Amino acid sequence: MSGRDLASEPWLTSPETRRVLAALEAAGGPGAARFVGGCVRNALLGAPVDDLDLATPLKPEAVMAALRAAGLKVVPTGVDHGTVTAVSGGRPYEVTTLRRDVETDGRRAVVAFTEDWAEDAARRDFRLNALYADGDGRVFDPTGWGLADLEARRIVFVGEARTRIREDYLRILRFFRFHAWYGSGEPDADGLAASVELKDGVARLSVERIYKELMKLLAAPDPRPAVRVMAASGVLAVVLPEARDDLSAFDRMAGAVADPVLRLSALLPERPEVAEAAARRLRAPNAVSDRLSVAASGGVDAAIEARGMRIRVWRDGLIAATDQARRAGAEGRIDAAMVEHLVSVAERWKRPRLPVGGRDAAAAGATAGPEVGQALKRFEDSWVADDFPMDGHAARLAEAVEAVRAGRG
Repeated sequence: MSGRDLASEPWLTSPETRRVLAALEAAGGPGAARFVGGCVRNALLGAPVDDLDLATPLKPEAVMAALRAAGLKVVPTGVDHGTVTAVSGGRPYEVTTLRRDVETDGRRAVVAFTEDWAEDAARRDFRLNALYADGDGRVFDPTGWGLADLEARRIVFVGEARTRIREDYLRILRFFRFHAWYGSGEPDADGLAASVELKDGVARLSVERIYKELMKLLAAPDPRPAVRVMAASGVLAVVLPEARDDLSAFDRMAGAVADPVLRLSALLPERPEVAEAAARRLRAPNAVSDRLSVAASGGVDAAIEARGMRIRVWRDGLIAATDQARRAGAEGRIDAAMVEHLVSVAERWKRPRLPVGGRDAAAAGATAGPEVGQALKRFEDSWVADDFPMDGHAARLAEAVEAVRAGRG
């Protein structure tokens, strides 16, 4: 872990960031804004920083006025909950007023604004996410444990784990997701026990939130230990009831590729109807649903050759073909070397265009209308079956037209 002073971080010293800080401090005085959460955590770990979130005792109206006075674009992304997005140099900065929870129902919270940094920290999920840094890069640890947790790579709830989970049941998934990304060794015992005890509360969440969190978990460098704990504890069955009990295919897939969609596919049985049902229940994007279904359709085994992969790319597209090869490897039908060979064949092959068209079919004697389409389909089937030859198209098309006309006769 890097030092506790973040003063040299590029995102902190950039002109865009300094404009946002200057605007807020002009309204609230020195120290009126601190960075919080992921950007502080990741900077301390030496990991990439993506989102820049700030906390401030200024009320949302004062935040918006200060930002506008500085000539910055303001987007009221969640004013009722104290969140405003400042845009500086094209980069978004999420600025949230310090809050404390007044009422929670496991899905959303009613909050009250506060000027107490400790109160704001007390409502956050994990101690390593309750770290703050001011404009000079000085790090603040209101819970007293965030830096130690970061050093030890442990994910521990702020305060009492059951209380934090009852505030928002998505924190069960976040517990496993953060353990997959930042944890080491066995999960925190209290956090795990609370997650198992309250796992049925996940059913109260919107499927969109579940899907998003699940995919973030599966995108971790190595999600296998966390997923195995989820499965053994019964949490996975609540989050993904379609998942199969045997995780060996998932283990192989997660060890071979970083793609969360393929990792999700390997958690599901190799049955397209189950994959489609899971995608529909989770309201996954259509592109993800299609990939899950195709990957579960099987078809690739040790008998496939390079020609077979080219045919699959022609028929289904590159992503579908390589997904099927990856899935065959995860299921153990082909070994890892064969998987990489087939994927390489697919990726290096430049998919050609059909070398003939309607005018060619008509010139070969096909009557305008359905006969042209039928002749082209016969040509395509023959051409693909022969591995996309570069020549002989006229003769092949003439044979296709003749076969269509003979069939009609």
